[in-house]
Amino acid sequence: MSLIQASHLRKSFGAEMVLDDVSFHLERGDHAALIGSNGAGKSTLLRIVAGIEQADAGHVSQARGVKLSYLAQEPEFDEDAALFDTMLAPFAEAIEAQEQLQALQKELTSQKHNQALLEEYGRLQALVEHVGYDYRDQIERALVGLDLPADLWLGPISALSGGQRTRANLAQTLLQDADVLLLDEPTNHLDIPAVEWLEAYLRDLKRAFLIVAHDRYLLDRVTTRTIELSAHRATSYPAPYSRFLEIRAEREERQRREYEGQQEHIAKTEEFIRRYGAGQRYKEARGRQKRLDRLERIERPSAEQSLNLKLSRPKRSGDIVLETKKLVAGYPGNELVRLPETVVVERGDRIAMVGPNGSGKTTLLRTIIGDLHPLGGSIRWGAQVSRAYYSQSLADLPPGKTVIEEIQSARAMSEEEARTLLGGYLFSGDDVFKTVDVLSGGESSRLALAKLVLQAPNVLILDEPTNHLDIAARDALEVVLSAFEGTLLFVSHDRYLIDALARQLWVLDDGVLRRFDGGYSGYAAGTAQPLEYDETKVKSADGRMASPLERVQHLEEGASILATRLAESAVSAPIAQLGELTRSYSEIIEQIDQADWQWLQSVRKRVPASSG
Repeated sequence: MSLIQASHLRKSFGAEMVLDDVSFHLERGDHAALIGSNGAGKSTLLRIVAGIEQADAGHVSQARGVKLSYLAQEPEFDEDAALFDTMLAPFAEAIEAQEQLQALQKELTSQKHNQALLEEYGRLQALVEHVGYDYRDQIERALVGLDLPADLWLGPISALSGGQRTRANLAQTLLQDADVLLLDEPTNHLDIPAVEWLEAYLRDLKRAFLIVAHDRYLLDRVTTRTIELSAHRATSYPAPYSRFLEIRAEREERQRREYEGQQEHIAKTEEFIRRYGAGQRYKEARGRQKRLDRLERIERPSAEQSLNLKLSRPKRSGDIVLETKKLVAGYPGNELVRLPETVVVERGDRIAMVGPNGSGKTTLLRTIIGDLHPLGGSIRWGAQVSRAYYSQSLADLPPGKTVIEEIQSARAMSEEEARTLLGGYLFSGDDVFKTVDVLSGGESSRLALAKLVLQAPNVLILDEPTNHLDIAARDALEVVLSAFEGTLLFVSHDRYLIDALARQLWVLDDGVLRRFDGGYSGYAAGTAQPLEYDETKVKSADGRMASPLERVQHLEEGASILATRLAESAVSAPIAQLGELTRSYSEIIEQIDQADWQWLQSVRKRVPASSG
């Protein structure tokens, strides 16, 4: 029997249907992703499976003795309890059993042949061994992995920030002695190192889990099944996310061909009946009508709405978009980030900024755009620069205004034009008259993106633009940003987006900014080349030649390493990993070509022109 069997579930909220005849199952050890657009009912379905909400129809059954652990979006803690003590709660039974074992050991020394004591000792020992004697080590690994450092462990829960509480809730959920984990957006408030820790934890997990997440790399690496919620129904695919996309596309194409073929057959049959229904071939026409009446109709393939982002072609900026000198960002008495002596952003640069939570990424962006005064150094924007900033806090959306009023305030337009524009951002019907303060996170993000697009900038500065967006919306955003012809500087924890867009990586850690060629995968693999030589080595004619030549040599070493890894991984590595390696290899070859050209230019500048 399956660990969990959901059968014919239906759920409505008022007149709005959310789930209709949803069925799926989870087997022991299943690693399944639950995906769907925002509002498709993913969280509702998890809550029904967890027993927190009731379905209107259908039922969920569990195998005998199965334990569930559900990751709630809003954690509930004893505010006065210490963080570490809170993490001990899942092990309370095992801790008590250990104490009872110690007491029984003393009794057994004097009652060696007491069968009841022996049986109880065996039961308690089995319980402790099932949970593990190393539960404190398990707790410490989870807290450190989820970026909850030791200086917080003995303090009260009430002292934690919102993000820290969310991570503590995830740690406690993972530590539960459960057969099935139900994880609703576990990557919220996680930086990249914490996501990678969670990824490794889930990949090696022997227990079953059902996870809702928008991190495409994580889903590819930790899941083996994908359950899609679409049009109120659930469809299961025996594949992780990337392969699921291929299978779904093949299925939809097959369904489209079958539907069109049947429609053609129906049209021809109806034409025959119309032509011969009252003539000599009346009986034949009547027989065809009967067969047509009995024909099981193929459902028209449904096309789900998708985000329709369009960036107009930006006006050309100067070659130098941004230059900082000895820039220091932070707050009075709290320096967060110190940049290299000189940092130059050129037209067309595509830069991703990463770093741990609290490292100063948002502070640096706000300093660069002028929202915050620098603690030191200077910032200079280039000629003809028009910039637009997307704030992860969505602070540019004032409460009280309606969606349509907010769009019309960004650019004068008629109601019809505004409705048409907002339709591309999935606001339809009366949605345009919602006030900003009642919008969901996804709706707020889409509205902020719509306002940003209207500015027609040639420099985009984006702070966590994929927060609150489902995977389909992230894909749409990736497509439009890939085609953007201006300059891009963005902060993100979405490794997939970084690899797709970035040609340069800014890494913030311990108050220092380091810069590297390429996206995240090359950096994580240790093959990304640092860019700091640009400032430290170009000091003389010989330096001008050495710097590009050394870079060529470094890049060629990196290409050799990647080529070896590709050859070793070709047989057994997952498709997603091979894709990352191939992309990194292509990028590094392109960088070698660019560095070769730079080296030749430096040679030409050093050799004087012939006077003859």
